[in-house]
Amino acid sequence: MSRTLIRGGIVVTMDAKGVLRPGDVLVQDDRVVEVAPHIVADDAEVVAATGCIVIPGLVNAHHHTWQTALRGVAANWTLPEYFRKMHAGLATVFEPEDLHIATLAGALNQLDAGTTTLVDWCHNNRTPAHNDAAVDALLRSGIRAAFFHGTPKPDPKPGETPFWEVPHPRAELGRLLKAHQGRPLLTVHAAVLGPHYSTLDVALHDFRMARELGVIASLHQGGGPARTPDGWQVLEREGLLGPHVNIVHGHALDDAQLARFCALGMSFSAAAESEMSQGHGHPLTGRLRALGRAPSLGTDLESVLSGDMLTQARVALGMQRTLDNAAHRAAHGSIPPTSTIPAIEALSWVTVEGARMLGQLDRIGTLAPGKQADLVLLRADTLDMQPLHDPVAAVVFQACRAHVDSVMVAGRWKKRHGRLADVDLAPILERLNASGRKIVGALGLA
Repeated sequence: MSRTLIRGGIVVTMDAKGVLRPGDVLVQDDRVVEVAPHIVADDAEVVAATGCIVIPGLVNAHHHTWQTALRGVAANWTLPEYFRKMHAGLATVFEPEDLHIATLAGALNQLDAGTTTLVDWCHNNRTPAHNDAAVDALLRSGIRAAFFHGTPKPDPKPGETPFWEVPHPRAELGRLLKAHQGRPLLTVHAAVLGPHYSTLDVALHDFRMARELGVIASLHQGGGPARTPDGWQVLEREGLLGPHVNIVHGHALDDAQLARFCALGMSFSAAAESEMSQGHGHPLTGRLRALGRAPSLGTDLESVLSGDMLTQARVALGMQRTLDNAAHRAAHGSIPPTSTIPAIEALSWVTVEGARMLGQLDRIGTLAPGKQADLVLLRADTLDMQPLHDPVAAVVFQACRAHVDSVMVAGRWKKRHGRLADVDLAPILERLNASGRKIVGALGLA
């Protein structure tokens, strides 16, 4: 039995206890056993958190980790360019070893930036070897991961069935579920095409498969015309929608659909910065809030932007405040009397709501006794964080990955004193760079 007492920090619990200033967190093995203003635990290793803000581990609810070796390549692409140059182009060059190094480096980068739970939405995996390479990398990294098994989207060759007519490979998803059942830091789910990107027959097959296998069905919604415009109505009529369905982006949903889907308990993941950059439209944040719901957030594409979840919280909050402010000015001719969204909501989008999307709010997302010991220590005694008046506002509006001092996943330190623990980055970066040069060179983008 190991016990760690994190003492004297400012603890942002994200639950009913609120902010403890100061506060202690006692960890035993892989779990939080006590959170209080002062804890006596003479048998515990004491970690001084003076000068730090302690928050729950961040949850990246939507990330295509296989693109880590392509950082910046898609920075100036709109969504149609991305489909053409990434899925029909660069993605076709990937071998299993490319998926492995991208996923390993990407997962380590998430840990370095304070993400303890990563939704790896993997849809460039044309063989079982590609899947195994990605999953092995997640396990090696030590991050808490949800591997969402997807399918590639190349342009069809003459005589070849196009991807939108191919049902999700149930046998391969089943193999992965069986191989990794019971792993403490890994779950497996389905990244399906959905009615927006597939035929109706494929959508029906995939949603039935997810329900029968007991996995989350996550799908992209929006971005160009739908292949099955009436698909959602059929899926709803067939009783295939519910809390196990996760919609990413969601811009093509009308207000009535969105209200019904919220009532059915479906979850929604926004990628605000990516959506703003590539032309999806405004994030769903405000529309969900009007229905009493909230999004989880993801970084989506490191081929476009940073993988830092603190940045995503800030961007999503700023974007929705802008929309709310503009709407008020249009209606009343004046600036709103106060902000429509407090900072703590934005922090909940990258903690509580990410945990809720995965059906793991009983395990992660807040700092509370009985939950997994996933937490982050942010340095708050720096030039850019002092004086510290409002810890939550400081996390959302001032903090960045440079403030991430220490990261714990399931009671084990993955980062301490600003450095990843037990990781030799030099050979990893060498492999990552070699993979990236090979991939972009093959398509003439080097």
